[in-house]
Amino acid sequence: MDRCRVQCYEYPTCPDAVKAPREEVAYVTCTYRETCIDQPDFLATIDLNPRSPCYGQTIEPVDVFWKCNKGYLNIPRSLPNGDILIANLGDPSGNSKGGFIVLDGETFELKGNWENECGSPPSGYDFCYKPRHNVLVSSAGAAPKYVGYGFGPDDFKKGVFGRRLNVWNLSCHSLTQCFDLGEDSLPLSVKFLHNPDAAEGYVSCALSGIVYRFYKCEANNWAVEEVIRIPAKDVTGWIMPKMPAFTVDLIISMDDRYLYLSNWLHGDIRQYELSKTCKPRLVGQVFVGGSILRGGPVAVCRDEELKCQPEPLVIKCKRVYGGPSKMQLSVDGKRLYVTNSLYSTWDKQFYPNLVKEGSVMLQIDVDTEQGGLTVNKNFLVDFGKEPNGPCLAHDIHFPCGDSTTDILA
Repeated sequence: MDRCRVQCYEYPTCPDAVKAPREEVAYVTCTYRETCIDQPDFLATIDLNPRSPCYGQTIEPVDVFWKCNKGYLNIPRSLPNGDILIANLGDPSGNSKGGFIVLDGETFELKGNWENECGSPPSGYDFCYKPRHNVLVSSAGAAPKYVGYGFGPDDFKKGVFGRRLNVWNLSCHSLTQCFDLGEDSLPLSVKFLHNPDAAEGYVSCALSGIVYRFYKCEANNWAVEEVIRIPAKDVTGWIMPKMPAFTVDLIISMDDRYLYLSNWLHGDIRQYELSKTCKPRLVGQVFVGGSILRGGPVAVCRDEELKCQPEPLVIKCKRVYGGPSKMQLSVDGKRLYVTNSLYSTWDKQFYPNLVKEGSVMLQIDVDTEQGGLTVNKNFLVDFGKEPNGPCLAHDIHFPCGDSTTDILA
């Protein structure tokens, strides 16, 4: 019988994890960078219980790893042995540098680099792994020292953005395959299906709007194929004549039935049904901001998908700025939470009102039977009302387990 562990909670099978109690608390990382407020970053605790009088409110509340020649740590996940593996974006100078560092799972003591001395990939961002297939897959990311200056059309030619999907031998810590997805790809979020036997997953490429499926094809060899492509929009009043889809986050539901994408520039969240034919089908879409809203500075000249520009989103009398960025899905798949800050310098460049007024956390209600997404107008966490001033919110995690927490077989 399969045993699935979500953080410290153990369930007989992955379907049993879907039946876990509803999430009542969320932890959200927040920053004041680029807001002109001199305060430290903090972790917000959000009340998610609709019966609570504090529902939807916040409760007030590193080492630099020079030893490993890495300075920009990103995604942490637990390993089967209890240690913590953290993906890396760059070296201490801000140049692109992939690879991982390992922390002791109990003491948080730095153990060192995870990968063998043969070398790290040129860039890094996210990763996922499958113990039953002895594989770890990692994505690319961008050079921290360039990203800090904002986005520029010439960045594509400067090698700012990563373009590789990397396949590792999990037990040997060695790089076995690399897939070049193109200079305009920027593969970010990477997820395996939750089924511990499944030898497939998906990676979203932020700048090309493409989602690739990666899968084991024979023996220990892996392959990739394009399964989703979100077309760019012809625009005026923007930094380039074409606005690409910028898919920041990708989540797969615990039952492996649906895939969710956040499109930070266009402003929509998409729900795809994962069919047995390996051809994801769009079944839900909702706009919660973005750069192409009606009445804004950007005019859409040609759009392969929409007939008109979306209307601005207002919840509880607050206009929502920014675009959907980091997401988190409840284990039963019925509630999708989202924040709208990507990276402080990019927020300031594309959504100055977001930095001025602070970001928000929204709840999207999910139709898990037929597919479909609806903004919950009764839920709004307004990070513009923090005691020290407006701040920017990013990652979301639940203490009782969620759809992006490591599921171990």
